[in-house]
Amino acid sequence: MDNGMEETVSEFWVLEPRVVYEQKPNAILDKSFAFAIRIIKLHKWLCKNHFDIAPLAKQILRSGTSIGANAEEADAAYTKKEFASKLGISLKETKETRYWLRLLRATDYIDEAMFTSLETDTNEMMRLLTAILKTARENLK
Repeated sequence: MDNGMEETVSEFWVLEPRVVYEQKPNAILDKSFAFAIRIIKLHKWLCKNHFDIAPLAKQILRSGTSIGANAEEADAAYTKKEFASKLGISLKETKETRYWLRLLRATDYIDEAMFTSLETDTNEMMRLLTAILKTARENLK
């Protein structure tokens, strides 16, 4: 049945014909997603090369991927309060991830280059999240 209108169907959603869905650029969503990919790769590398610290590798996997998940939830928040709450969780998860990275470096499980690269990303996300949260909390008043 072709009615002249193109419809895109995927496994999880249906896009309406002639409706343009645009995802606006969002620095924290983009950076946290890219960071999560790096953390997943780090986890795989740690499990392969340092099986003895699998529990620690799992911790950094959880916190490092949670940053973006909570930022995504914040992006879909119903209220400003919920938005600030979810981004606050993202900031806490970023700080926890930085802790695990520092611990991995201090115990020589990752080298200085790996640490510096990942720490730079965590610091950048913390700056972004802190700035966004500051504005969000001011808007709650």
